[in-house]
Amino acid sequence: MHTITIKAGREKLLLKHHPWVFSGAIDRVDGNRGEGDFAKVLSADGDFIAYGYYDEKSHIVLHLLSWDEGTQADESLVRSLVRKSVLRRARLLGEKGTTALRLIHGEADFLPGIAADCYGREIRIIASSRFADRFLPQIAAELDALLHPAIIESSVDKAYASSEGLPDRIRTFRDGKETAGDLSRPSVRFIEDGILYEAAPGKGQKSGFYCDQRDNRRIVEEYAEGRTVLDLFSYTGPFTLHALRGGALSVDAVDSSESALRHLLYQIHINEDEGVIAKGSRDRVTITDADCFEHIRTVESGKYDLMILDPPKLARTKGSLDNAMKAYKDLNRVAMTKIRNGGIIATFSCSAAMTRESFRMMLSWAAADAHAEVQLLRTLSAGEDHPVRLSFPESEYLKGAILRIIRS
Repeated sequence: MHTITIKAGREKLLLKHHPWVFSGAIDRVDGNRGEGDFAKVLSADGDFIAYGYYDEKSHIVLHLLSWDEGTQADESLVRSLVRKSVLRRARLLGEKGTTALRLIHGEADFLPGIAADCYGREIRIIASSRFADRFLPQIAAELDALLHPAIIESSVDKAYASSEGLPDRIRTFRDGKETAGDLSRPSVRFIEDGILYEAAPGKGQKSGFYCDQRDNRRIVEEYAEGRTVLDLFSYTGPFTLHALRGGALSVDAVDSSESALRHLLYQIHINEDEGVIAKGSRDRVTITDADCFEHIRTVESGKYDLMILDPPKLARTKGSLDNAMKAYKDLNRVAMTKIRNGGIIATFSCSAAMTRESFRMMLSWAAADAHAEVQLLRTLSAGEDHPVRLSFPESEYLKGAILRIIRS
């Protein structure tokens, strides 16, 4: 185990339980500085701060894991953190009509760079840190012991593969042990809020589905009855399915991925077949393969009275936030000018670099440029399986709003 001393004056955030320590805050590292290892972290005065994991090859060289000096800092700590994360979701795991949820939400659950989602009988993990890659077998073994999934599949977040030096590979585990991958296995079917979905092995964005929007999809459904809907950045159609179940007159789904749109139609069919949505729902849906930022400019003014804007992450770092703010603002401004008077916009940002305050400021700028009055009806965020850790504000990445657009 390393012993790491923090520079004087650089320990304040760490004592408040922020988990990230960059190399510039470290005064001294005692111990073998080869491969990553656990570390005891001390203040400049020699006082205990926390236990963490140190890896100088990571872009965040030290992740803090526990502030309890009585903790045993070894692999058993990792397994304990996994177990506690799952047990905190016991109520959600027993929820009727839903078999998809997040089990581990990275640093918000004290496990850096690990996102683990349950889809029916499968668990899918996204690793975005060297810590996650190093302890993946222990994480998989603990998840298997707790939930007994048919398979656990792990892939690397491509956004971090280069900076973390991680190989882009898929790893699979059965009965808690790593096995050869099998991407030819059938798609997994699961349920979220009573709606059926399928995700193919090794395919799709992130772990194959976005559990974080579960509560927001249910809220948007409440506004769908009798409305003409534009689902922009629809991906495989969860918002479209909720709009259909909510009684939308029609839904135009737009995404830049043709394969995602085809899968959207397939999921409409399986939900029709199972009686989840009304027969003939497919006839109320059109799909368009297009650049959504450009497509919004071409839509007929006044055609839609409900728009859903769920773009991908536009600001991965604070350095890219200015350009992202311009893109978010332009998207929302155009939507505000195109939507029918009195219409509803459900708009989102999943960029962690954009704070909730800057998100609301962006919307106010868009409203001013659109010469519209905008009422904020609801403020949205991720569900409780994606908790926000107050000592780690970066965990609040998903921001959303339900807006009513009023033009005199």
